[in-house]
Amino acid sequence: MTASPTPTTAEELRGAGLRVTAARVALLDTVRDGDHLGVEAIASGVRDRVGHISLQAVYEALHALTAAGLVRRIEPAGHPARYEGRVGDNHHHIVCRSCGAVADVDCAVGDAPCLAAADDHGFTIDEAEVVYWGTCPDCSTGRSS
Repeated sequence: MTASPTPTTAEELRGAGLRVTAARVALLDTVRDGDHLGVEAIASGVRDRVGHISLQAVYEALHALTAAGLVRRIEPAGHPARYEGRVGDNHHHIVCRSCGAVADVDCAVGDAPCLAAADDHGFTIDEAEVVYWGTCPDCSTGRSS
């Protein structure tokens, strides 16, 4: 038995019901190749791949890709939105209070939503979002020297 081939970015876009454009392919690839990128960094990465793209077009594409579940938007308190390609696994994030670096943190225990609310107020909970705050190793080292 052979494993099914990994779908191309274009096939993923089509599968999500989105029109395939060079900009969308470049944007999705940029987000997936990056590490919790902000909009400016994404726009720069797309421009490196396909040439000019307006910031408005980047925002519109990010909105479409997020709505389709191909990209995840995170927005830690006090920080601009960032985007990542790791979707569908209900992982969490840790944010450096000093430099704003963001890293993924897997759920500590159990299956999604991995945390149970003491009172769900009648909601059907399907996701828990946790943001850990601290100081990254680079900033910790900088403080101690």
